Amino acid sequence: MSGSGTRGSGMRGSGARAGDWTRTGRVKASAQLMLGWVALLWLIEAVDHITGHALDAYGITAREADSLTAIPLAPFLHFGFGHVASNTVPLLMLGFVTALSGIGRFLAVCAAIILADGFAVWLISPPHSITAGASGLIFGLFGYLLIRGFVERSPLGVAVAVVIAAVWGTTFLAGALPTDSMVSWQAHLFGLLAGASVALLTRPRPEVAAV
Repeated sequence: MSGSGTRGSGMRGSGARAGDWTRTGRVKASAQLMLGWVALLWLIEAVDHITGHALDAYGITAREADSLTAIPLAPFLHFGFGHVASNTVPLLMLGFVTALSGIGRFLAVCAAIILADGFAVWLISPPHSITAGASGLIFGLFGYLLIRGFVERSPLGVAVAVVIAAVWGTTFLAGALPTDSMVSWQAHLFGLLAGASVALLTRPRPEVAAV
């Protein structure tokens, strides 16, 4: 519609205001989504605490067929309030930045990471272990943002990748190593790989010139 409008200064001002509203709306929607997501995690953990940690059993149990249905649920469950607290800030920050590219795209990226990472955890975790928590998704978002800017050749995306690598790079790389038997390095490692893979698989295709 703006392309067919008049070329007067009034129309340009209106278009600029519309663009500003769109950017502001996207920031607001991304912030609301992530605040709501984190609030849901805390609410679920409160219910888990009240019920004597009855929800912990719904995590991913390695190689048990019935536990495959737990794959999409496990990122919303945690083993105590300390576990939720440790995931809150990185999920808020990385989720918010990822969601700025579009809520639909963000949800699709999260779904792909959760499913790929969850299946890998189910497949290779130690026998009888139960895995839950948002950290696999967090590592996936880190991997996604780290790669996305470079494959899309976006200066802003590259800047974001450099910043998150500088802030969290060492922590995330250490978390993907098998250094603590009480921490699912499998979820961390395969979340990281899943996020990077999603960025590569969804990169823009080069245009082919018409002959």
